[in-house]
Amino acid sequence: MGNAGSSSGRPDEAAARELYRLRCSYYDLQLAPYDAIRQRAVERLHLRPGQVVLDLGCGTGMSLELLQQAVGPGGRVIGVDQSPEMIELARQRVQRQGWSQVELICAPIQLAQLPAAVDAVLFHFTHDILQTPAALDHVLAHLRPGARIAAAGLKWTSPLYAPLNSLVWWNALQSVTTLGGLDAPWAPLAQRGIELELESFLWGTLYLASGRLPLPAAQVAAASGLVQQPDQLDHRLDPHLVENPGPVHLDGPDADLQLVSDELVG
Repeated sequence: MGNAGSSSGRPDEAAARELYRLRCSYYDLQLAPYDAIRQRAVERLHLRPGQVVLDLGCGTGMSLELLQQAVGPGGRVIGVDQSPEMIELARQRVQRQGWSQVELICAPIQLAQLPAAVDAVLFHFTHDILQTPAALDHVLAHLRPGARIAAAGLKWTSPLYAPLNSLVWWNALQSVTTLGGLDAPWAPLAQRGIELELESFLWGTLYLASGRLPLPAAQVAAASGLVQQPDQLDHRLDPHLVENPGPVHLDGPDADLQLVSDELVG
C-alpha cells in the first residue's frame, strides 16, 4: 500500500493502482454506507441542466447517476480514474443505464485530457488526489471562474474522540497510499484560494468541504455592488488556515451525525 503507513509520504500512483485492482470487486459494498454524504456533496455543487461536471477518482461510477440526473441530457459528466479495473466497471454501469452524456477517462488526474471551462468538480473519498499538487493544479486550470467544488472523505478527529482514529486509520489503509494531510484534507484547496464551507460527520471522522473558485473582482462588483471583505466570510474557512493548515473540527449537529449513522446501521 505504498506510503499508507506514513504520516508525511506522498501518494504513490503505482501502489494505488494495485490497491484498487484488488479492491474493485467489493468497492461498492465498502462505499455504500457513505451514500448519504455522496448525495449531500453532489447537492453542494448546485448543478444545473447543461453544465459540465468532473467526477475525479470516479471509481466504479457510484456518483454518476446523481451527477447525470443533475446536468440532464444536455450536460456532460466526465469521470476520471487511473485504475483500469475500476473504469471498466464504471463503463459497464454507464452502458447498462444508457447515459449518453457520461464520458470516462482512464488516466492519472494530472495527465487527463479535460475540457475547458468546467462548471463543477466532485472529489468523493479521493484523498490521494487532493494531496497531489500536480493533479489539483491541472484540474483548477480547467475550471471556469466561480466553478463549484465539493470534497468528502476521511479525516483525523479531535483528541476528544481519539479512539475513533483507529477506525480512520484502518479505513485509510484500504483506500489511500499516504496518511499525510488527514488532519485537514481540504487544505490544498484552501491554499489555492478556494473559499470553503466545512461540515463533519460521525464525531469528526468524516468531512465535507464545499465552495467555489473566486470570481474576478469586477464580476463580483457588478453582481453585488460590493467587494466582499474577509471579515464577512464568517461561515467559511478561517483565512489563517490557508497558510497554516491544521486540524479543523466542526462536529455537526445530531442530525448530521444521524445522516451517516443511519446508513451504517441500516
